[in-house]
Amino acid sequence: MIYDNIRRYKCEMTQHCHPFIMLRVGSKLGLPSVLFFQTFHITSNKDCMKKIQLWMTAAILTICGITMVSCAHKSTEVRPEEDTSQFVNITDVVPDVILEIRYFGTYNFVGTRIDGYEEPTALLTKQAADSLKAVSEDVKAQGYRLKIYDAYRPQKGVDHFVRWAENITDTLMKSYFYPDLDKSVLFPQEYICLKSGHTRGSTLDLTLFDMTTEKEVDMGGTFDWFGPESHPDFCGNPETGEYTGNSKSPAGRSITEQQFQNRMILRQAMLRHGFKPFDTEWWHFTLKDEPYPDTYFTFPVKRL
Repeated sequence: MIYDNIRRYKCEMTQHCHPFIMLRVGSKLGLPSVLFFQTFHITSNKDCMKKIQLWMTAAILTICGITMVSCAHKSTEVRPEEDTSQFVNITDVVPDVILEIRYFGTYNFVGTRIDGYEEPTALLTKQAADSLKAVSEDVKAQGYRLKIYDAYRPQKGVDHFVRWAENITDTLMKSYFYPDLDKSVLFPQEYICLKSGHTRGSTLDLTLFDMTTEKEVDMGGTFDWFGPESHPDFCGNPETGEYTGNSKSPAGRSITEQQFQNRMILRQAMLRHGFKPFDTEWWHFTLKDEPYPDTYFTFPVKRL
């Protein structure tokens, strides 16, 4: 029953009586109580009941209206991890970038499109995109453009990686991305984790594109290669930019001095404009002052 009580004072069957009607409604719905007071001049019990029915109808309609407004308000509330308001399409801020969104396609270490990638686009927080624009201007002056493989990554994409890593028998892309590793070490060695900095919206994976040769710059290894060959300090010192040729590769691989220097061109440009590197991936950078260090977003990758 939607009414807490209906009280009727002095509603008598005599002519010219003045009944006092009070309807108290709303608390059963978790809404503020609504009180209706009305004095009627009535001539019969039948007339009295008719008046009561009219006010009960008005009360019900009022409750319905309040409930609809309340529900509409609740439906517009956005959970923090679903809020896209502080994100932008990278190409709207940095139109010169080249997109090759690997997780929208099948050429990646999983071998299938990754959950949450609904369109081949790239998103970042506004702050990260603004800093990336400065990087883009920097490398353009050196004859390059930025090529982006991944940026914001929804949590469901990370969850997809976790499910894949748990399935030890799925080694479809092993020869391309992790030929030297047994898949069972992906969690212990943190190639796959339950959470990713990408999901906080200010991290991206990228490389350089040479505008003279019209080719991707040779970095001595592919994006998403699982192994020490992807470390920024592979065959050199990234702090000084010195090439040493010292290889930690279990298969005896190495990179040339030019390939190492190419990695340094990208790294130094990113560091100059507010990004910090990742110690196991030469292509991975996070905005140093990222705006959402504790929020892991869930909305899909598609144009905003």
